Amino acid sequence: MILKASLRDYLGYYKDRRLVTIFMLGISSGFPWVLIGSVMSAWLKDEGLSRSMIGLFGIVFGAYTINFLWSPLLDRVKIPRLTAMLGQRRSWIATCQVITMLATLGMSYIVIKDNLFSAALLCFIIAAASATHDIAIDAYRIDILPEAESEKATAAAAMATSGWWSGYALLGAIPFFLADSPAFDWPRIYLVLGIIMGLLVLVTLFAKEPESQRDHIHKQLELAYQARLGHSQSAINKALAWFAVTLIEPFKSFFTKNGVKTALALLLFIFLFKIGESFLARMSIVFYKEIGFSNSQIGQYSKLGTGVITIIFAFLGSIFNHKYGIVKGLFISGLAMAASNLMFSWIAVAGPQEHLYAMAIVVDGFTQAWSLVAMVAFISMMCDRAFSATHYALLASLGSLGRTVMSSYSGVVIDDWLQGDWALFFVITALMVIPSLLLLYMIRHKLYDIESAYHLSKK
Repeated sequence: MILKASLRDYLGYYKDRRLVTIFMLGISSGFPWVLIGSVMSAWLKDEGLSRSMIGLFGIVFGAYTINFLWSPLLDRVKIPRLTAMLGQRRSWIATCQVITMLATLGMSYIVIKDNLFSAALLCFIIAAASATHDIAIDAYRIDILPEAESEKATAAAAMATSGWWSGYALLGAIPFFLADSPAFDWPRIYLVLGIIMGLLVLVTLFAKEPESQRDHIHKQLELAYQARLGHSQSAINKALAWFAVTLIEPFKSFFTKNGVKTALALLLFIFLFKIGESFLARMSIVFYKEIGFSNSQIGQYSKLGTGVITIIFAFLGSIFNHKYGIVKGLFISGLAMAASNLMFSWIAVAGPQEHLYAMAIVVDGFTQAWSLVAMVAFISMMCDRAFSATHYALLASLGSLGRTVMSSYSGVVIDDWLQGDWALFFVITALMVIPSLLLLYMIRHKLYDIESAYHLSKK
């Protein structure tokens, strides 16, 4: 589907202050991945842990893959007092941000060699809190834009993507630059990161809570369930109706809206699409350090370089996806994913040459930006606003499944299966994108129909 909004009109969307808030919340969403991902991997590597152990440490990211299990609660449960002050979305975001901050500060007191369990526990707390606040942030992004402004969804996706990478890559460069300074060890670095996380809470406090008819819709659904139970106003029937609306209705709504076959095909595509990229990402810091790049080079290229390039391509990708649709955008980003992984295979053969590193970062930034903007915009379109937290979390968690739990075994693949052959490892990760692209081709017409129906229904 090609949208008719002019480029000038589209660029004008970015003047909307709500999109700036989406960008800032995106920073808060991406930053925790630094805390339990690249920084933790670097710390563990410097402490002499094996690649397999470092990879398995990433199992804490599993919280991102199962957060849909408790996502209905974020649509329904109100935090005492705080919800009255901040609203449904902001109260959950702020609470989880504070928990993440406290756990990060706790990491600064850890002697990691002697307290691996404590470090893993704090990482899990950070993962669980940030996975929960991601649910609320994604729902906030969907809710803050009325359905009549659906054409801003791609721009919002670009801002969310840019914000995420600003938190993950730009802020994520700070610890690597500090690591090469004799004044900072990894515990002190976590103290700095905890302070940064605390500052991000201020964004939530000053944001505007979205207006929503969610409570009214939920109430009507509860009354309908109570009617099916015999018009009884007993406490038991009310409780059963509440649980039905909270736990059953969101999933029923998703499969009813899209049809069972289409819904299952979409879930499988989302699961498969970024598996290869996630295997690369999990071991990238270990690879950079083993191949001979310094912490400062990692900070310069993999953090700052990737962040800046991804932000640039996020806006360019959003324009492309806005004008020509997400299917073509997803095809292009899928092919770019394979090319990016092959670039890293080239580095593994050639050694630590900075110009190859820079080229790989450019391709990788392009890949990250286009794939995320297209995927975020598409998932957002598929969400029922009455259950936006649940629907988005269900779909996003499938994408996270390969990126987190499965990729945790990437170190085992390199050590036990490939005997440390990095070049072959990256070739294999490049081939992993093929099944998802084949599936995308098979369901492309259904995707066109869903996208067209979404935009036409809002005009």
